[in-house]
Amino acid sequence: MMDFLELAKKRYSVRMYSNQPIEKEKVNRILEAGRVAPTAHNNQPQRIYVIQSEEAREKVKKCTRYSFSAPCILLICYNEDESWYGPDNKLGSIDASIVTTHMIMEATELGLGTVWVGSFNAEITKSEFALPKNIIPVAFLPVGYPAEMAKPSPMHANRKDMSETVSYL
Repeated sequence: MMDFLELAKKRYSVRMYSNQPIEKEKVNRILEAGRVAPTAHNNQPQRIYVIQSEEAREKVKKCTRYSFSAPCILLICYNEDESWYGPDNKLGSIDASIVTTHMIMEATELGLGTVWVGSFNAEITKSEFALPKNIIPVAFLPVGYPAEMAKPSPMHANRKDMSETVSYL
């Protein structure tokens, strides 16, 4: 098992995938990582749609241009009716983001690549996948084995110094 910081540094946005299908056990482990992720008030409003069929993956292409021909794409949503309300806002999108991050890290641990896709048309997504009114899409997560030519973007290793992003009060 990998040290968490080592794992976090290894992870990058994969935008080229091989055709190799993902083993069901690995998909289930990724989903389990999302299931055990913390959510506000433990309401667990996340709803995950596993998109693997060719027909369903074609629908994704109507929602976003960023499917990257991944063999599996997770559509991460939240149930607005189950989302906990903070003092100023609903926390469903934050919960869905925490869940997505957990799944990304588990996929990396399993030797798979991912890329968070936040650029999509929510209305088309709701229509294409017949999502109920209370199910709000947050992200698409293409998942698969990186293609041989896949590599991190040149900017991947560029990180600001911690003194630029952290303040001690």
